[in-house]
Amino acid sequence: MANKKKEEPIILITNDDDITSKGIRSLVEAVKGLGKVVVVAPDKPQSGMGHAITIGSPLRMNKLNIFGDIEAWQTSGTPVDCVKLAVDKILHRKPTICLSGINHGANHSINVIYSGTMSAAMEASIEGIPSIGFSLLDYKADADFEASKHIVRTIVTEILQQKTPDKHLLLNVNIPAVPLKEIKGIKICKQAYAKYDEAFDERIDPQGKKYYWLTGEFKNFDKSTDTDVWALQRNYVSVVPVQFDLTNYTLKKQLEKSKLFK
Repeated sequence: MANKKKEEPIILITNDDDITSKGIRSLVEAVKGLGKVVVVAPDKPQSGMGHAITIGSPLRMNKLNIFGDIEAWQTSGTPVDCVKLAVDKILHRKPTICLSGINHGANHSINVIYSGTMSAAMEASIEGIPSIGFSLLDYKADADFEASKHIVRTIVTEILQQKTPDKHLLLNVNIPAVPLKEIKGIKICKQAYAKYDEAFDERIDPQGKKYYWLTGEFKNFDKSTDTDVWALQRNYVSVVPVQFDLTNYTLKKQLEKSKLFK
């Protein structure tokens, strides 16, 4: 009996910078040929949306021809909406893997909480789809993604070759903004304890009315040598395994010993 032909992987691609961004085009180019690629992404920038979903407003979706022979859809929703629509209305099944990005800017440390890029990947992971969010530490619209494309293809190829990948696999991958020859390697890291020291800059609009603009400085409080911030500062690609279970198990054990919760 002839061997059964291996089913082609379905690769769902989304992002939060919108479907026309250079980052998502680079992501498509990076994985082309590794499986059937389907793009479902927002029609406008959705950075900082976190895990927001659209409730109380209609969602619009239309097909685009902007990636050659790659099937692509733009939606009026959030990155999380894109994943939900892709699975329910476009693919009518779970894809083999979901890739989100390549984000213009860092999603290391505390950024993972706010990131639309990572929330899209997390939504897929919740649905039992192995997922990876990719980010380049360069916010410019014309950022150079050549090194990122090499890193993406290397990591995605490795995951697709696994016979039984964890269906809830969720990786947060950040790539330093340097040429490929300057990238020292890929490190598995933990999320650094860092945050933004934020302030709201008070300004006056042309009508003489006050408005506020969020500003802030990123501060790293974690001095350990196994964090994403540490790795990126030294030109390593950081890979942080993430989970959507927010339970603090250490605190849970402590509280279970308390008489208050008996």
